[in-house]
Amino acid sequence: MGNEARQPGWRTAAVVVGVAMILAGCSRGVYHRVRPGDSLYRIGKAYGVSVQALARANRLRDPSRITAGQRLFVPGARRQLPVHVITPSDVNAKAPRREELPPADGARLFAWPISAGSVTSGFGPRGESFHDGIDIAAAAGTAVLAAADGDVIYADALAGYGNVIIVRHDRGYATVYAHNRQNQAAEGARVRRGQQIATLGDSGRTTGPNLHFEVRRDNVARNPLYYLPPPTSVALAGPGSSAH
Repeated sequence: MGNEARQPGWRTAAVVVGVAMILAGCSRGVYHRVRPGDSLYRIGKAYGVSVQALARANRLRDPSRITAGQRLFVPGARRQLPVHVITPSDVNAKAPRREELPPADGARLFAWPISAGSVTSGFGPRGESFHDGIDIAAAAGTAVLAAADGDVIYADALAGYGNVIIVRHDRGYATVYAHNRQNQAAEGARVRRGQQIATLGDSGRTTGPNLHFEVRRDNVARNPLYYLPPPTSVALAGPGSSAH
């Protein structure tokens, strides 16, 4: 059979392969099994996918109604993520109770996670969402320091947080360090207060080099400024600051 006679068959095969590649691209993603306490917002935040995209991919009429054990398709994701570790279960903007803090001996529960910088975005509502921590702007490459002794329970790269490290401390506390240029502490490592664990960067969704820092207790996000010493070499933001 001559080349001219083969062309229609080859063209058909090429079209089939092309369509298959397109379909494969459209269906890329993973299934996430919902755990107690998960919400579509938390799942979307961990994977860097909007609530609308999740609802659409799973044909959910009411995004607020998902149940533990349910499998949800997360478009674009490449691996399952521990949503219960990555994202806080809730937020609490109230000042901590006296019994939550150490005795008034001048010590604070946590140290500032960088030696010098400027808080450019505070804890609280931000647009239509809620900012679970504070953003501290500084030069790219600045050392990011552990705020207290603890164990690294997560160190990886995420769509929104970028390179992120989460450290678990005593008494149910955890701290989060995101947008790192480079993580320098591995999951499972024991770190000491003031130890360098990363370098400051602009990975993930951010407008410039900064450290996104969170304090959580029992996985509820709290305002980090309640737990840090009065600023000396770190400046607090003025009204209207919104960089993130």
